[in-house]
Amino acid sequence: MSADVGAEAAWPPKSPQSGQGEPIVWYPCKYAPVELLAGFGAECRPVDFEADTFEDADRLAHPNLCGFGKSLIAFALKPEVRALVLTSCCDVMRRVYDVLSAEGCLDFLWIVDLPHLTGPRERLRMRRELERLAKGWRAYSGREFDVGRAIASFAPPLERQDERVTLLGAHGPASLYELTEAAISLPVENLTCTGGRRIAAPPVHLAQDARNKACPEHCETDLPESPEPLEAFIDWYADALLDQTPCMRMADIGGREGQVGAPGQRGVVYHTMKFCDYYGFEYLTTHGDAPVPMLKVETDGTRQSVGQLRTRLEAFDETLVGMNSARNVPKGDGPVYVMGVDSGSTSTDAVIVDGEGNVVASQILPTGAKATRSARMVMDMVMKKAGLAADDLTLTVATGYGRDSIPDADTQITEITCHARGARVLAPDVRTIIDIGGQDSKVIKLDEDGAVENFVMNDKCAAGTGRFLEMMANTMEMDLDRFCTEGLKWKHEVKISSMCTVFAESEVVSLVADDTPVPDIIHGLDRSVGIKVSSLSKRVKGEPPYLMTGGVAKNAGVVAAIEEVFEEPIQTSDESQLCGALGAALLGLESLG
Repeated sequence: MSADVGAEAAWPPKSPQSGQGEPIVWYPCKYAPVELLAGFGAECRPVDFEADTFEDADRLAHPNLCGFGKSLIAFALKPEVRALVLTSCCDVMRRVYDVLSAEGCLDFLWIVDLPHLTGPRERLRMRRELERLAKGWRAYSGREFDVGRAIASFAPPLERQDERVTLLGAHGPASLYELTEAAISLPVENLTCTGGRRIAAPPVHLAQDARNKACPEHCETDLPESPEPLEAFIDWYADALLDQTPCMRMADIGGREGQVGAPGQRGVVYHTMKFCDYYGFEYLTTHGDAPVPMLKVETDGTRQSVGQLRTRLEAFDETLVGMNSARNVPKGDGPVYVMGVDSGSTSTDAVIVDGEGNVVASQILPTGAKATRSARMVMDMVMKKAGLAADDLTLTVATGYGRDSIPDADTQITEITCHARGARVLAPDVRTIIDIGGQDSKVIKLDEDGAVENFVMNDKCAAGTGRFLEMMANTMEMDLDRFCTEGLKWKHEVKISSMCTVFAESEVVSLVADDTPVPDIIHGLDRSVGIKVSSLSKRVKGEPPYLMTGGVAKNAGVVAAIEEVFEEPIQTSDESQLCGALGAALLGLESLG
């Protein structure tokens, strides 16, 4: 049903609502007038739905609609969802309203025309919007407004002072909140554009005026006539809604300045939504001078990025409160041996250290199609090299994206923290780690003591990774060993304009067709990787000395190209690919009681 709802709308609808018979109204925006609807007896719930697929949303709307808009469409198509109230906070919400209105899948669909200014005219317009909604809901539900119910629905805003991590930015899917609370050791407060709903408590006179209306015989006759309860409530409530901490779609966002660095805040997880730039702009202007550590994460409204998201959040937690406990395993009286296993997308690496931190044995194997099998094989091989049996190991520490697949691991630590620890062995003076693996790349900034100060990851696509380079070598029909050195022979600058694997492949094919020298093409590819890494390094304010880890550290052409772009020497080590596994083993050793 559209915003122009008619009096013929029947209540209750055919689909069942809550057990108490209260209508359930869903809303996606903190400016949604949920307390007004509560005054009519509605139960209002925020939408944090994430779809398994956007097939229906893509069929009904444009594929480039942001993930949140698509998730709203997918949610509204669920048969149990009967009432949805939107606000025109952005163009996507208007489009969602148009799609759902045309689809006719809801009993009650409404969009509040939200002013983006907060001057006198806009406040008056907001009052008119609330009056229009009240009239429409009354006609739909057949219920009358009760100011007592409206006032009882308010949750008074409380300024937190406890140690906590704040989730800021754009509204996120359910997995974002679940993963953040699971990964962060400190309490988490949700101040995203939906979770940050903070409305001032209503004044006492609203309830008093309502009582005066209800029982005039007990009131003084010389009191001025008070407005009707609904009218009085809306008159105050419109201002209260607009006086919240503004979202990024409001014209004046000055009120957001106090959200970073508030008393008790230990860190900020800043969420942005794919295809939405508004909150990305705020992060760019905020994180550089932020008084607390900040982590930027992006979602697309689905669970596809859960693995990467979990790694980012757990690594951020480790920077705030230290690494996860290794169960305080006692050393015992016998020899101490700790194994670190790094399960990556391309290779699975294992290192065993003794009680003094000396490397006893190491092994690298391709991960292949089954991470668990690769982990088991590399563990068996490294123990055989060390002359040890499983019972001889004091502790096994898992790291890497596939750390959940490592059998019989005693504990897990993210590869961010593990690389930081391993790097201090490979290059004790390192301040910035450049880790380029098979399908992701990271830049990790360390403080003077070698602890993670900040980090950034590129794990959304294969751009600038080992997989990118491998595909370019295949395109040029060249084995990888030759590809890694041929670019050192370049003579003329060749610019590869795209880092997308598909588009870069097309560029390479065109350059080959134009008889461009092969070394020049490869150097152009290597330099494009360097430029990508430089961009990541600037985001964490990377500084020398630099150390390169990961499998791509063996690619001499890439290392040289990164040095050109950075205009700084880039250290490597023969054990660069083992950095994560080495760090996991050493952190495990240091955790022993």
